[in-house]
Amino acid sequence: MKSRAGTAVRRPPPQQPSSIFHIVTRDQVSLMECAALTELPWLVHGFSLRYARCGPVVESPRPRALEFNMGFSALASRSEVERNRRRFLRALDSTAMAASLHQVHSATVWEVSRARNRGERASTGRQSTAPMLKYRPAGSPVAVTGDSKVQHAGDALIASEPGILLTIRVADCLPVLIADSRLRVIAAVHAGWRGALARVIEKTAGEFRRTFASRPEDLVATLGPAIGRCCYEVGEEVIEEFRGQFRESDAFFHKPATEAEPQRSDLRYTLLFHTQAPPGHRRERPSLHLDLIAVARAQLREAGLKASAIHAAEHCTCCHPDLFFSHRRDARRAGRMIAAVGVRK
Repeated sequence: MKSRAGTAVRRPPPQQPSSIFHIVTRDQVSLMECAALTELPWLVHGFSLRYARCGPVVESPRPRALEFNMGFSALASRSEVERNRRRFLRALDSTAMAASLHQVHSATVWEVSRARNRGERASTGRQSTAPMLKYRPAGSPVAVTGDSKVQHAGDALIASEPGILLTIRVADCLPVLIADSRLRVIAAVHAGWRGALARVIEKTAGEFRRTFASRPEDLVATLGPAIGRCCYEVGEEVIEEFRGQFRESDAFFHKPATEAEPQRSDLRYTLLFHTQAPPGHRRERPSLHLDLIAVARAQLREAGLKASAIHAAEHCTCCHPDLFFSHRRDARRAGRMIAAVGVRK
């Protein structure tokens, strides 16, 4: 099922993304950080940008050849993408191993750790003494493989060991990074509307408590750059899916700024009855936009996080081509960005 495309609203590029999120440059690579996570000295994190060097203001369009694309596609050279990924991850932590998934818009969470002995490495069938990663479904006692080159299907990663960077790829979907400030457990979540509908964010936050005995009051979450409610017009099927799963679904949908904002009771009425009309009369369906940030906040609060521990980026990926890739804006020509989090050695 496809969502209906909306019209991107162009806004002037900000001097900095916000007081909570800021752009820094390391090893000639620009990346975005959340101030709340930088207060944890043991944690490393970052969100890649559309260009390797993003200044505060872009005065003219830049050539595609300079784009800092992190996603494989027919329009991207594999060698260039791999070089970009290495460059970005090296700017974060040059000694860490990167963990990633084949993202499928699910609620599947994988726990990642290092293979500690030769027997674990041999289980992959490869004769190598190089360090490898183990992936196991969260909560399962059995690791599936120790081969870090095998990509498992899922949309969330969780880990507690130093020297591992958990990575996800986005181009409008919401990247969520979560950390336990006491136990030093971390997670990275990829949440499009399907994953959010499946409660992947809430499930991942729950895995902190179930797998590591984390306390919700110790968790801090960062909601990175994603398509905003200003641009994320969705189809009737998306509205119906959320209405069937969430009691508070009326808070997740909004009319665009060009239309009058309804009262809360009016919006609830719209969600319930917008498909109904008297016989012989056709009524135009109102345009409604999904707020992924609101969905993520609701799920994190449901998991027990304090409102003050949830930090969201303020700028829409679709509105700012100077900083972000956007699938809604550029369709199949859009590149991908990476969000990463790790525990320092």
